[in-house]
Amino acid sequence: MDFKYENNRIYLENEKGQCTAEVTFPPIDEGKVNINHTYVAPALRGKGIADMLVRELALYLRKNNLKAIPTCSYAVDWFEKNPQFNDVCKK
Repeated sequence: MDFKYENNRIYLENEKGQCTAEVTFPPIDEGKVNINHTYVAPALRGKGIADMLVRELALYLRKNNLKAIPTCSYAVDWFEKNPQFNDVCKK
């Protein structure tokens, strides 16, 4: 996957430059972000794209010594199913 990074956002684009999937994580505090939105276009659903996006984000958080408070329901469930990333998730 060719993920693109923007301030507080990781996303995918199609060949037309349209966003087809994204996860957003605005800052809350020094060193903390809120994972508040995960989106995958209907044509890409069921292919594990959301899982790859949140995993990419978790690795980014770890690399940058950031902590996340997920409020997006998908992200909350993802962190519960992936305890190996508990070091970056504040519940």
